[in-house]
Amino acid sequence: MRKALPLLGAGLAALLVAGCTSAAPAAQETERPDHQTASSLLQVTEPHPETGGTLLEGPTFSEDGDLYVVDVMAPPGEPKVLRIDIEDATAESVFTDDRSAFTSAQFSPADDRLYLTDILSGSIVSISASGEDPQTVFSGAVDGEQMLPDDIAFDADGNMFVSDTRGMDGPGWVTPGRLVRIGVDGGATVLASDLPSPNGIVFDEDGSGLWVSQYNANRVDRFELNGTGTEVVAAYPAIHIDAGRARVDSTAVDADGNVYQAFHGRSEIEVYSSSGKHLTTIVAEDESLESATNIAIAPGTTDGYITVSGPNGGYIYTFTALAEGIRQSNGG
Repeated sequence: MRKALPLLGAGLAALLVAGCTSAAPAAQETERPDHQTASSLLQVTEPHPETGGTLLEGPTFSEDGDLYVVDVMAPPGEPKVLRIDIEDATAESVFTDDRSAFTSAQFSPADDRLYLTDILSGSIVSISASGEDPQTVFSGAVDGEQMLPDDIAFDADGNMFVSDTRGMDGPGWVTPGRLVRIGVDGGATVLASDLPSPNGIVFDEDGSGLWVSQYNANRVDRFELNGTGTEVVAAYPAIHIDAGRARVDSTAVDADGNVYQAFHGRSEIEVYSSSGKHLTTIVAEDESLESATNIAIAPGTTDGYITVSGPNGGYIYTFTALAEGIRQSNGG
């Protein structure tokens, strides 16, 4: 998620311009073509004059197979959460309010509600799949510092792991970003700090660790967790990315453990094996597109979907994933 929101105040608008102790064995690697062209499924949103644009994020599948997305730049009253009918290639509004800027969406395995990160208020909100019964799940400071929650990953028990992307409007050597765990009991714990604006966050295919993309470092880091997921026991840079002026955004994995990395400022997805080998590049070829920020792979299939945005609007593009989707394949 990276786009200016002029009506949200200068400081917050600037923020939105800029998202066991041993490692698990690497998944088996398969040679793949080095290039794939994604296809346009539908245009979901038009630019909003009130906020200066549109930015789709957070693709995630419900149990019913519907694809949900958020529009970060939707003004009050306009659809902020939308449901996509893949077969009909149509979109409908699910939820809006007059105060939030949602940057990601995930269904919790604990209650099947849709959880949304609101980067404006620093809170996390949940709604039903039909867009009803909004509840503030978390708000306030964590260890004395307000969060800028960007993406979410859930473990199997419904505990949330959130990328706190503070510092994304500053230089990469200023590192106030954090990795925060919010338990099903509502308690928040900082698992890692001094990070260069973490953005994408996703568990690996077996749930033993996290891949976290660092917006202000253009790399993906590996965080190994203890058996209860309450402590980081090892952390290190895992994948370094040549992105030029672009920045790494959200992250997803497939059933083989391959890592799909999206970008702000680049309409491409780079795919790596769990050992860091580059496997393929997925390109949304349209000169009007600027950013391919998030990915979801429908569980049990190789049907992949990308949220892609630019000055002409927000779109869903499709591609063929290298392996089947799992629960962790839903974008953050």
